[in-house]
Amino acid sequence: MTASKEILARTRRAVRRRAAAISVVLLAALAALVPATPGRAQEPSSAVILMYHRFGDESVASANIRIEQFEAHLNELAAGGYTVLPLADIVASLKSDTPLPDQSVAITIDTAHVSVFEEAWPRLRAAGYPFTVFVASDLVDAGRRDVMTWSQLGTLQKDGATIAALGASYTNLAMRPPEKVAADILRSKRRISDEIGATPPFFAYPFGVYDGVIKGLVRDAGFEAAFGQHSGAAHALDDMFSLPRFSLTEAYGSLERFRLVARTLPLPVTDITPALPVLTERNPPNIGFTLSERIAPVKSITCFASGQGKVSVERLPAGRVEVRLPGPFAHGRARLNCTSVEGDRWRWFGRQFYVPRS
Repeated sequence: MTASKEILARTRRAVRRRAAAISVVLLAALAALVPATPGRAQEPSSAVILMYHRFGDESVASANIRIEQFEAHLNELAAGGYTVLPLADIVASLKSDTPLPDQSVAITIDTAHVSVFEEAWPRLRAAGYPFTVFVASDLVDAGRRDVMTWSQLGTLQKDGATIAALGASYTNLAMRPPEKVAADILRSKRRISDEIGATPPFFAYPFGVYDGVIKGLVRDAGFEAAFGQHSGAAHALDDMFSLPRFSLTEAYGSLERFRLVARTLPLPVTDITPALPVLTERNPPNIGFTLSERIAPVKSITCFASGQGKVSVERLPAGRVEVRLPGPFAHGRARLNCTSVEGDRWRWFGRQFYVPRS
């Protein structure tokens, strides 16, 4: 690329990012002028956070998105009325409950696979879309051929990408003693800071697994927010240290599904039981939650559980919802997804559980 073309490309990307930032400010100003619905507070700020792993690496289909699928996603983002924002802007808006543009989206990528540098970055750069890469620092330090180098990660950071932490060892933190979890978290933060020259602002739980101790250690380490792998739109009433993301892989990367999840609205709930997603005592768990009054009354809710299909939902007074599972979850990770259709879009609440071996 000639120098003049490179300058033009950088200018176009800067204009797109600036326009996205301005849209957030304008929407917040307009929202302040619009009265809330009588008897109901303004709907909480929300956005959809997408999660990818590998690009064009069909040797691991469960973690891969095919290139033609990814390009279809980028084309949809460009043409479908979305606003792609830096993850930091979305987290800041959620924390302050500042309205975001409708169909706001953030792009995140876990594990720093080399295909991020070779396949995803050129396409994201051409589109002018910001993104965040969650890095397991031990994998980079090991010099693995399938993982980006610190130099490549530094190049992404200089081009505007956010480099965040995925722990050091990329292991299931729920299976390790607290002192080793704390050391793993802090080592990842220190290594990224040393190599990139910027402190990682966010943390993603490896495999989306966390409990109260892990979440507390991440908070104590000074991260601004943390992310799981449960589905749903992130919103201002969420716990900022267990924010949801939609995973996109070959099996779940069709354009139809992408449109569905990228346009998802939040199903904000409170008083979630069980409070923590690692199931060490009761299985099946007694699952329940209370619908927030900050959205219009939800007419119907449908819930699906891993290995059990559609499960029974009981609506109780005061917006309480109880989910009845016919049997226990199997060992490992399991999911519950509850949705409600609103017009041509879905509201979505998801939960990922982890069942340790007894």
